[in-house]
Amino acid sequence: MLYLCLDTSSVTSVAVVRDGQTVARARSQSARHHVETIIPMIHSVVEEAGIPSLHAGTGDCGIEAVLVGTGPAPFTGLRAGLVSARVLAYSLKVPVYGVPSLDVMARAALDLLPQNETVVAISDARRRELYWGMYRADGPDDVFCEGNIEVGSAQMLVSQLHEPSALLVCEGEVPAHSADALLGIARGPLAPIDPAVMVRIVRSRLAQGDMERVGTEPLYLRRPDIHGQAAERM
Repeated sequence: MLYLCLDTSSVTSVAVVRDGQTVARARSQSARHHVETIIPMIHSVVEEAGIPSLHAGTGDCGIEAVLVGTGPAPFTGLRAGLVSARVLAYSLKVPVYGVPSLDVMARAALDLLPQNETVVAISDARRRELYWGMYRADGPDDVFCEGNIEVGSAQMLVSQLHEPSALLVCEGEVPAHSADALLGIARGPLAPIDPAVMVRIVRSRLAQGDMERVGTEPLYLRRPDIHGQAAERM
């Protein structure tokens, strides 16, 4: 089974997963230049993985599906990943499946924790805010989000935290603008957006016939910045 995986919820990350193993991966260091970097990175990982062609209609590249992170994330970067994934899937005549990026982070962390642990996966939403969701394991490969994925201040997250033993997980350091407010929440393991974990989640949901949870609708959670600026001028 061969999958092409994309995520632009923070930086741009592209990978090829073959039979559950990541065989090629590229990751940018910029959280803002998704549009410029994603296509060259796709070509790079395809070449590294030894995939013969991505030309439309050839049908011989071996990719069985394109997987993409659906956020939450700011508008422009997330849209770059979703549009690229949909166009690639259309040209290759394969399905495209989506999974929230926080789901992937939570599953990666829960793989390293006891079975009944609860985690709060967070990412930087800018404007001194966070995205977050509270998760527990749903079988060996999936997660269940208790409630909705939210956006707001770190103080709002703390006030809504109804599971005091939940562990805080993120890809790297807690965003500096929220670090002080989150000092009281115990830290869990680092939770990278791992493309192999993304594949596990999608395959688990497909096996259950849960097509709604593999859709590619974006999780923006708030309006694009340009709309907010326009509204302020009115």
